[in-house]
This record gives sequence, C-alpha cells and structure tokens, in this order.
Amino acid sequence: MHSAPSIVRTSTAELYDAHVLKNYGRPALTLVRGSGSRVWDDAGNAYLDFTSGIAVSALGHCHPHWVAAVQRQAAELIHVSNLFRNPQQGELARRIVGYAGPGRVFFCNSGAEANEALIKLARLHGVAKAGGEEAKCFKVICAKSAFHGRTYGGMSATPQEKIQKGFRPLVPGFAFGELNNLRSFADLVDDQTAAIFVETIQGEGGINPCTPEFLRGLRQLCDRYNLLLLLDEVQCGIGRTGQFYAFENAGVMPDAIGMAKGLGGGFPIGAMWVRDRHAELFHPGNHGTTFGGTPLACAAANAVLDIIERDQLLERVRALSGPWHDGLRQLGADFPQQVVAFRGQGFLVGLQFAADPASYLAALRERGLLVPSAGGNVIRLLPPLNATPEELATSVRIFREVLTAKAQA
Repeated sequence: MHSAPSIVRTSTAELYDAHVLKNYGRPALTLVRGSGSRVWDDAGNAYLDFTSGIAVSALGHCHPHWVAAVQRQAAELIHVSNLFRNPQQGELARRIVGYAGPGRVFFCNSGAEANEALIKLARLHGVAKAGGEEAKCFKVICAKSAFHGRTYGGMSATPQEKIQKGFRPLVPGFAFGELNNLRSFADLVDDQTAAIFVETIQGEGGINPCTPEFLRGLRQLCDRYNLLLLLDEVQCGIGRTGQFYAFENAGVMPDAIGMAKGLGGGFPIGAMWVRDRHAELFHPGNHGTTFGGTPLACAAANAVLDIIERDQLLERVRALSGPWHDGLRQLGADFPQQVVAFRGQGFLVGLQFAADPASYLAALRERGLLVPSAGGNVIRLLPPLNATPEELATSVRIFREVLTAKAQA
C-alpha cells in the first residue's frame, strides 16, 4: 500500500510541473482570485480578463447573485441523478425552451457532451429515415476549420490535424464543406446523409461567422432532403453575440442546438435543445448521464439567466459592441502590417494577425490584458456580457500600446 504523501510546501507552478498531465502548454500565470472582469495572480497583479474562461464566465467572476444562488443550492440539495426530478432542472428546461422554441432539453456537463448528443440525434434520425436500418443513413456534413470537441464523435467532426493526430481510426461518416459555400455542402448530400452540423460562429477555428444567407440556405437544403440542421452554439450562444443564440440573426429554426460554456457562468453544464418534431427520437435507455442537470448545475445556470434578463445584458451587448468594434477595427487601419482582419459579433470577436500572435499575447498579458488565441493567427476577445464601456475601451488601449511598441521595435 502507498502511504499518504507528506505535505511539502511548494509553488503551484512546481506542483503542476510535477503532477499535472502535460496535455496543455505550460500556463503563464497562477490565478487565485476574481471579481467582475478582473482576476489576480499569486503575486498580487491584476488583469482585465477577456478570456472569460474561454467564453464561460458570462457574468464575470463571482457575481453576487450567482454566488448566492450556488451557495444556497449547495446547502439544500446538490445531486440526485436523473432517476428523480429536481425543480431547478425543470425550470431551466422551461427557460431554454422559451429562448429556443417548442422542443425538449437534455442536460449534460460540457459542450463536447452536448455535441455528442447532437451526433447521436443525427444517427437516430438516419435510422428513422432509412426505415429502421442502421448504418444505411448516417453521414453528417460539417464545415472545414470546425471545432466540435475532443470526444471521439466531436473529434471526428473536427477536421484539424492537431486535434485528430494520434487518435485514428476515427468515427466514420463525416464529410466537410467550405463554410459559407452552400454549393460545397449541397454537393456532399447523398442518400446516406442524415444531418448538417455547423458552428454558427466558428470559435477555435478563427472567429468565422456563418452568413445569414448561408444558414438560410442550409435550412432549405435540410428541408429538401429530410436532413437535420444541427447548430453548435457552445461558444457563440447564451448572449455572447447580443442575441441569446447567434443563429437568431439569420431568422432560421434549427432542429437541435448544442450549448454549454456561458450557460453555467463558471459551473460545468451543457445542454441540447431538440425541436418538438424530433424529440421523440430519444427514448428511455438510449442516452443518459449521471451528472447532467444536477440541482447545483441548474441553479448556477438559472442564476446566469436571471442576470441576463434582469440587467438586460443582451441589449447591453448590442449597444456596447458597436463602439468597441469601431475601436478594434481602427487598429487594423492604423497598423495594417500587423493586424490584417477583424471578425465576429457582439462580445465574440477576433483580430487576425499577419504572424503568429504568441508574442502579442505575452505583451498584452504584461500590460494587464488576458485574451486567448484561435486558429489562423487570431486573438480572441471574450469579455463578460456585463463588461463596462471603460473596460472595453481599456482593452483597445492596451492593444494599441502593444501594436505601437511592436511597430517601433
């Protein structure tokens, strides 16, 4: 038997180096506290956090209403499994249906799990479409540069070598068209096709939005060939674009939506909404989860929706994003040799750089701004939905300082 490890006082960085699996790059900071849009490291330095936990912390850090709701629920009932009902899950499902439309909701623990559920829905639809025959109609058409998670289904729907390398053979049945090229998707449809599955805005792929025309075209294509339109709103949903769901700008109705990240405001939760006409494809026994939809997770999500609604955060994002975008676009005009493009909607935007942005990320961090990267030399900006105009302006100012210093170097 192993004896209990002795307590040795060492730094967090040393503990990570010694004991944490090295599937991530070495973190640059040890963060110990957060409040609103700011976090502090173990040396007492403050940072404006526009990573938002990669679009998770929709209300910033430690919002009082969210904290109180989680504390209250933790003292009342934390977990019961889906063998039983719990009031928080029922209320959260009602509210999601209110935003998405008539349908039903399945709760899980992450965006990857939500996307796995979407893929399973596509398979079930394909079986029904093929008259009950499995493996006759199972193809799912996705987009190049997509990112749908790191489970086997999500990874197989993610045509990126850095994601798939080392894990083949992958799940069969995925094909890939060019984002915003309807013809390239239409050309892939055949008798074995069950669904089309895209991110409304590609996040990890470099902040690449679907155009409204493209989404409407996909809807028409799905209607014509009896395919499901599945939308991954894991990163771009829950208010991040100024609409509750990013697809609302296109005026389409998907058949199912995957969501997570901002829904829990920092507590792990994922969900799949399924349109009424397809909800009966799932029946007892063919999908489930132990932790999905716990009282605690749903209380956290209900608290997020409380503040989105009470503080009119959707309207706030729409109002503040215009001037903020103007400031970011001006950076490209003033520093065209460094910043080559601006993309995105609301509080999900990206600046594309002419070169690898790693040195820019470090320089921004040194000046007190935390932001994540994305594919295609893109730096994302993901402020909390309740970020102030002053904080948004500060992010532009820090970018300008970094770009100026690079230009003068």
